[in-house]
Amino acid sequence: MTTARFDADAMVESATTTTGSSDFGEDSWREGLDRLLDGLDGTARLNDLGRTIVDAEMVNYLSTRLRILEWRRAHPEVADGAVTRPIVIVGQPRTGTTILYDLLAQDPANRAPLTWEVDQPVPPPETATFTTDPRIAESEAMAAMPDLIIPGFTDFHPMGATLAQECVRMTGSDFRSMMFPLQYDIPDYDRWLLHEADMAPTYRWHRIFLQHLQSRHAGDRWLLKSPCHLWHLGALLDEYPDALVIQTHRDPVTVISSVSALAALLRRMASDEGSVATAASEYAEDILVGLDRSVAARIDGTLPAQQVVDVQFGEFMADPFRTIGAVYDALGLEFTADAESRMRAFLDTHPGDGGGGGSRYTFADTRLDVDELRERSRAYQEFFDVPSEPVR
Repeated sequence: MTTARFDADAMVESATTTTGSSDFGEDSWREGLDRLLDGLDGTARLNDLGRTIVDAEMVNYLSTRLRILEWRRAHPEVADGAVTRPIVIVGQPRTGTTILYDLLAQDPANRAPLTWEVDQPVPPPETATFTTDPRIAESEAMAAMPDLIIPGFTDFHPMGATLAQECVRMTGSDFRSMMFPLQYDIPDYDRWLLHEADMAPTYRWHRIFLQHLQSRHAGDRWLLKSPCHLWHLGALLDEYPDALVIQTHRDPVTVISSVSALAALLRRMASDEGSVATAASEYAEDILVGLDRSVAARIDGTLPAQQVVDVQFGEFMADPFRTIGAVYDALGLEFTADAESRMRAFLDTHPGDGGGGGSRYTFADTRLDVDELRERSRAYQEFFDVPSEPVR
């Protein structure tokens, strides 16, 4: 029996019926959705559960876009909200970005988008109920779902309603997001996103999302994080020319091994096929392209030296608070005693796994040639003085 293909128009109709709105704003989202669905109908090799997940996921992203824009039309003052000097953490997975993000989010001066408000952003969160909003419990229940399908998943990738959320979840509503090729085996979409897609509309949408979230619960400055920004630093800085960037660094061989294992695990939620080796064959070059672009952005001035600070993974893990203090100093920000106390309390209860991944994967699982990768990443490692680690 032939499985019916995904129907973008039917998804749009479902979203418009659910929300009572039909104005999606800029039409940039449609090309991304069409290309995404082509891959999901093909190389992703989804099982029945996967197709059910995808259908609901796409309708939800469309509905979120409609609801945010409808709220914006009803409350035009939202569009006047300034997004000034956001702190943006970039760097590949397993380079310390998540724990650094979570720690910096404990500083009351940093306003990080939390999972629950990104999941259900309308109406925008309010200061008076930010810690008691009923959407928190709903989001927490959803965060537990992956463990029901793949037991132990959240040990590999922590999830929680009140944890800081990555930008890929916000840009999902423009259907230009690195989250999708991580979740699904869609190499054609991945190549389009990295090499052809115009990301300017996506960053405009990103700003709209932030303006919405901050409209009733603002902070001194936004704190943001996503590895995806590394591939599109020019578009990021075009939209946020005063952004303060933190780039984390670690041996690319370790990074490729880890992100391939994560992708293989994620894809098991929606497909019966796939492996670490399959993910690695796609992700290795993606990772290296992103690192090459980060070098180019420093050399050509796309990312000005006074707006970026580099963090070496090994130094951060050895002494996180000394590293964070240095980051604040480099960015011209005050690292208060209260902020440090909150961060230390968080780390005591959320120690993570030290970026190791335990025994969940080894480099051999990737079936890649370590010597070729070492040569391919040489320029990046030399430019940023990134040490190689033992291959595990």
